[in-house]
Amino acid sequence: MKSVDAHLAEILATVRPLAPLELELEQTLGTTLAEAVSSPVPLPPFDNSAMDGYAVRAEDITDVPVTLPVIDDVAAGSEELRAVGAGHAVRIMTGAPMPAGADTVVPVEWTDGGTITVRIDRRAEVGNAIRRAGEDVQAGDVVLEPGTAIGAAQLGIIAGVGRRRVLARPRPRVVVISTGSELVEPGGTLARGQIWDSNSYTLTAAVREAGAEGFRAGSVGDDPKVLLDRLDTHLVRADAIITSGGVSMGAYEPVKEALSPLGTVRFEKVAMQPGMPQGFGVLGEDQVPIFTLPGNPVSSFVSFMLFVRPALDRMRGLPGGMPETVTAYVTGPLRSPSGRRSFLRGRLAADGTVAPLHGQGSHQLAALASANALIVVPEDVTEVAGGTAVEVIRL
Repeated sequence: MKSVDAHLAEILATVRPLAPLELELEQTLGTTLAEAVSSPVPLPPFDNSAMDGYAVRAEDITDVPVTLPVIDDVAAGSEELRAVGAGHAVRIMTGAPMPAGADTVVPVEWTDGGTITVRIDRRAEVGNAIRRAGEDVQAGDVVLEPGTAIGAAQLGIIAGVGRRRVLARPRPRVVVISTGSELVEPGGTLARGQIWDSNSYTLTAAVREAGAEGFRAGSVGDDPKVLLDRLDTHLVRADAIITSGGVSMGAYEPVKEALSPLGTVRFEKVAMQPGMPQGFGVLGEDQVPIFTLPGNPVSSFVSFMLFVRPALDRMRGLPGGMPETVTAYVTGPLRSPSGRRSFLRGRLAADGTVAPLHGQGSHQLAALASANALIVVPEDVTEVAGGTAVEVIRL
């Protein structure tokens, strides 16, 4: 059997980062920056008040309480030039530009809030509550490097330096298809021998959690021709395709029957549990990657975490690799088949322990829904005693 690491390495050697596009600011959330972003001006661009209060000279409020005349108001966004002379105060709002001559801001809470005169009850040192020009970013500073995943904060700084568009790698478009004549849409009535389709919903949600765009194409039966037609329909809009089911060794395996003759998709046994039957390859002139995952719900989800998610990271222009692990101490004994790397469902606790869950079968979706971690048991280990340190993948 092929090792988990070798299968992932082949996948990562095949997939490529998506070509960058110039995107409007509103379209960049979840994309990956493909250029350096710098600021054309200092941030803040001017000295401004960090609080509502009074702009004064610190030397005029050394002896408090003191009452000063209020000679003006200055609001945020004001373009008028203002100045503060000796023994005077200007009422100022948060974000408003500092008047010339003022070197400190007295918060309104330290005063009586007067509008004609103001009584100041506490001293304020020079520079108090003032945001200095350029204290965040100097003109010309790079604020984001290429390869940065754009979240809310990153989008905010792009807007904050005045950029309307940036060059970024878009989120991969991923089509998800379940296979099997036994599948029924949730909400439908089950006949004997049928089950509701959960895989297409689970995998589409996993795609979206991974920062890509997931399109659920529903399920197809066991006819390879129908599957090929469905794939042809979706290839035009897909950067990647995921199928579940139809890749095992028995009869009625539509994915293997449909794709094996093409010669561009390989079906292999990977030394892991759950998820031993795996397939991967490319389709069409654009060499669209296709991940053919096993049909058992836990197997397909674990396969996604190990193989598809790292590939989507690579397509997004991010580092792709085996999921990171943390060390924890297992609360009970574990068993694992020789020669396979096991990924057992568990509950990771704040005290650094992980408890294996009851229901480790590859069909037991309820146990997976209760898990927040996968306990990794290496290929050469068949038994793990309680209290042993193990590697854990967070879910």
